[in-house]
Amino acid sequence: MINASLKELATALGAKQISSVELTQLFLDRINRLNPEINAYITLDADRSLAQAAAADALIAQGKAGPLTGIPFAQKDIFCAQGWRTTCGSKMLENFVAPYDAHIISQFDNAGAVNLGKTNMDEFAMGSSNETSYFGKVQNPWDRARVPGGSSGGSAAAVAARLAPAATGTDTGGSIRQPASLCGLSGLKPTYGVCSRYGMIAFASSLDQAGPMAKSAEDLALMMNVMAGFDTRDSTSLQRDTEDYTRDLNQPLKGLRIGLPREYFADGLDAGVAKVVLDAIEQYRKLGAETVEVSLPNTQLSIPVYYVLAPAEASSNLSRYDGVRYGHRAAEYTDLMDMYCKTRAEGFGAEVKRRIMVGTYVLSAGYYDAYYLKAQQLRRLIAQDFEQAFKQCDVIMGPAAPGTAFKTGEKTNDPVAMYLEDLYTIAVNLAGLPGMSVPAGFSNGLPVGLQIIGNYFSEARMLNIGHQYQQVTDWHKQMPQGIE
Repeated sequence: MINASLKELATALGAKQISSVELTQLFLDRINRLNPEINAYITLDADRSLAQAAAADALIAQGKAGPLTGIPFAQKDIFCAQGWRTTCGSKMLENFVAPYDAHIISQFDNAGAVNLGKTNMDEFAMGSSNETSYFGKVQNPWDRARVPGGSSGGSAAAVAARLAPAATGTDTGGSIRQPASLCGLSGLKPTYGVCSRYGMIAFASSLDQAGPMAKSAEDLALMMNVMAGFDTRDSTSLQRDTEDYTRDLNQPLKGLRIGLPREYFADGLDAGVAKVVLDAIEQYRKLGAETVEVSLPNTQLSIPVYYVLAPAEASSNLSRYDGVRYGHRAAEYTDLMDMYCKTRAEGFGAEVKRRIMVGTYVLSAGYYDAYYLKAQQLRRLIAQDFEQAFKQCDVIMGPAAPGTAFKTGEKTNDPVAMYLEDLYTIAVNLAGLPGMSVPAGFSNGLPVGLQIIGNYFSEARMLNIGHQYQQVTDWHKQMPQGIE
């Protein structure tokens, strides 16, 4: 069961081959055995999970089951879930119990799914390695000495280690696609506004987007049918007709035009990763696709633009954590200002403090025009690059990350090297486009992801492209050793 797809699990549940309670207990037992080392989960509540499973079994018995009813999912600890501790990987929220559900959580609850637990993450989603979490680093199941990627590293490690059939993640600059690549998973960052951000703890509001992480593109499509949808409580949520993201999965790829950005295959890309990606693209040619070279000339500007805009938004969003209403409060202080200072000094980690200071600086008088405003102008140019590219192709393909999973601690003292991990993913968020990573092979025994970038609202087509590739390859079925 641990390797079954979501559709296979639904079939088994419907046929009474296994109950949701039994399935949930199977994964809880695996979590109890493997999580102490991998550290993929922050919070578990077995009684609550099993109660949800029992309720799902009742729905199945009544013939009221949906496609995901009774299936357990891991939820990134950035989503508020009523009655669950919700920490966002930070000491600041170490003991915070959410009084309400995020829209994404409600959607899974309404679908009859089971919440297995809350997964580890970089603190406030700030990081590319899952080493900034207050609750400790996450280990990559493919090599315990390496990182799983971030910030959704806990979700990625949980699915890779078969501690959950699938999981939710969030992507601000690549935080679904990069860990999916490093852990051998499929992961989708939808078009900005397709999934509600209500109840998703904010990092950079104009960039954050929830998305699914699973073993296959077909699993992603089933999750998107639950996660996507309009929500009046989120002002950035888009009001669109309901989509069936599985509708195009079996469409042939003949005539598909794939754009290959020359900037994605230049200096900085590991040779082993490049070979895997090019081999995957060759497989697409065999499936009937054609390739064309395109250019995204402002790609190199995406990282400096992101690290002006994202910290600016973070400094604003994180100003609410001051010890007054909720979260950590310093034990000793002399006055209100002292309480603010000590609470934030104690509650935030080094990376969060770094980004708050950068963000406050670029928004300050005298620097706003020079940095923040200029970055917004460049963001528009980056989006225009994609507009021009999509006049020549249907999707863009390239690497999801410049290398494979790096060793724990290798880049913690070099923030710039860490930031460069998101070189190929950040521009997608700046433009608000959908992006996906699918397993494409291995380099030196470590997984490599192929990134597929689509035009706005082309998720169903992208999932079709990923699914067709996975019909002729088995990279997505590979499992790390030692986790049986």
